[in-house]
Amino acid sequence: MVMKTILGELIDHRSLTKETAHQVLIDLATAKFNASQTTAFMTVYMMRAITVDELQGFRDAMLELCIPAHFEQPVIDLCGTGGDGKNTFNISTLSSFVVAAAGQPVAKHGNYGVSSACGSSNVLEYFGYRFTNDVDELKRSIDRANICFMHAPLFHPAMKNVAPIRKELGVKTFFNMLGPMVNPAFPTRQIVGVFSLELARQYGYLYQNTDKDFVILHSLGGYDEISLTGDFKYFYNKGETIASPGDLGLPVLNYEDLRGGDTVEESAGIFKKILEGEGTVAQNAAIIANAGMALFAGNQKEGVPAAIARAKEALESGKALQAFKKLLNN
Repeated sequence: MVMKTILGELIDHRSLTKETAHQVLIDLATAKFNASQTTAFMTVYMMRAITVDELQGFRDAMLELCIPAHFEQPVIDLCGTGGDGKNTFNISTLSSFVVAAAGQPVAKHGNYGVSSACGSSNVLEYFGYRFTNDVDELKRSIDRANICFMHAPLFHPAMKNVAPIRKELGVKTFFNMLGPMVNPAFPTRQIVGVFSLELARQYGYLYQNTDKDFVILHSLGGYDEISLTGDFKYFYNKGETIASPGDLGLPVLNYEDLRGGDTVEESAGIFKKILEGEGTVAQNAAIIANAGMALFAGNQKEGVPAAIARAKEALESGKALQAFKKLLNN
């Protein structure tokens, strides 16, 4: 497959078939293209929308190339695409510990921050967590803490050719869009935050064609999570809904309430304070909203209000802090 031809097609506003997208990503991962060609290909998707077929082809290739980690119990992943440019604190990672503490096993897929100061891998590494792709160790982690953490580069070794280019670019690429869809645990339950409404629709379409219990959400203010700064839209197994903070029984927040640190150290400080019960009312509300929607994704029969109440109890009781400590004690 010749990259010059592929780029010509894309620049002429034509899209790739699912099969071609699949093969291109295999070729990218196996270093069939040089750095300039890879950069050019990634740049195209910063300037034009990705199609459902392209997204599906890229996703299937990534899952084909990954090191799988299968668990006996139904696990959930909480993951945002990133790339929303908002630099919020680590909402999905914190929410993961709340969800684990509320009784839902979590297989969290994460990476270093690309377009923010501190991704989930940065913050856990700061606290001394040792990344592993040893599936037996991950299973022990779930048995001990009801959560395990999977550092994406260890499970997607074929992506090592692309990682330096992503880091140098420092902006969102289509790999941000793929991240939540390529969890090597193949979770049967998932909540995904995405940075645009169009991408939320595409995710919703793809997930409807799987056997997952899911929630895909986008805050209409541009966040890839429930920001509580205004209304948000979510797609789930039974349809789609627009909701407001009031619908969750939670306050309306502003951007400053959600701001993350400028360094890993600052971000880790915010992270620790929230788990230790010293978070602001606004920070706690954001965690409860996202963790609650994740619990709803995993058990849609209970309804959103009950799921929000479970998340609130898990955070405020200190159980989420205990899950965090148990994870680190590996």
